[in-house]
Amino acid sequence: MMPDQTDASDRRQDLAEALRLLRKRAGLTGQTVARRAGMSQSKVSKIETGRLLPSVLDVERILKALEVPHDVGADLIRLARQANTEARSWRAYERLGYHKKQQELAAIEAQTRTLRLFQNALIPGLLQTPEYVQAVFGRKSHLSPDARAKAIAARLERQNVLYDQRKEFIFVMTESVLRWRICPNAVMVTQLDRIGSLSRMENIRVGVIPWSARPAEFPLTSFCLFDNRLVTVEAFHCELATRDPKDVNLYFDRFDALAASAIFGDSAREMLSRLAEEYRKLPD
Repeated sequence: MMPDQTDASDRRQDLAEALRLLRKRAGLTGQTVARRAGMSQSKVSKIETGRLLPSVLDVERILKALEVPHDVGADLIRLARQANTEARSWRAYERLGYHKKQQELAAIEAQTRTLRLFQNALIPGLLQTPEYVQAVFGRKSHLSPDARAKAIAARLERQNVLYDQRKEFIFVMTESVLRWRICPNAVMVTQLDRIGSLSRMENIRVGVIPWSARPAEFPLTSFCLFDNRLVTVEAFHCELATRDPKDVNLYFDRFDALAASAIFGDSAREMLSRLAEEYRKLPD
């Protein structure tokens, strides 16, 4: 079982039962609520039975249809936001094994049509060379050799999704990501060459925000958008995941603002080549 899955399921069920109870107290049928809320009866039924997690907007529309008092509605909206947001502790993944995290990401990516990722710390995992991956997990000294090997293998296996031409990938990163010497200079040269090569694929766009840019948004943290249904945000102690459309749209706007400050295509590849040449000249 993945971290926080039980709590998320409990919140979904609590929300479902509360909405079903409010409808019955109002003496309304599911069909009437569906018509008033502007959604299908089957959707209302799935929400009330806990088979479908409603967005905050869905709950607001149902509450309006039921003419629920503000104080009661406010509590349910808070519950809906909690149900749509999960905090997944890194410590939990340490106990389960980081390969589990990689497998979970692979499952989400398999169902994603367009992936948008912003990074201000490390090369995105899908773009990392085997040597870079080893350097990243090698810094986790508490991992056993077996756990480290499984995590590395799982991350590299995830990269097969890049070659699915039905999918689109948009990566945006800061110049500092490319300059951090996570690996020996020769390995960084290979890493930058790989990013440049992948950026030539029709379904992959790679953008770099140069130090000289004046971005409209400050790159506070790394995040990833999976279509328009999910966003994950990295913090030091956990990874936050939210499906709330308002939150997802917020990160869409932030991503677009950051991407507007980035260089893509030949300009990005010229920067990668220039930085690779700088690494070649640096002493090890």
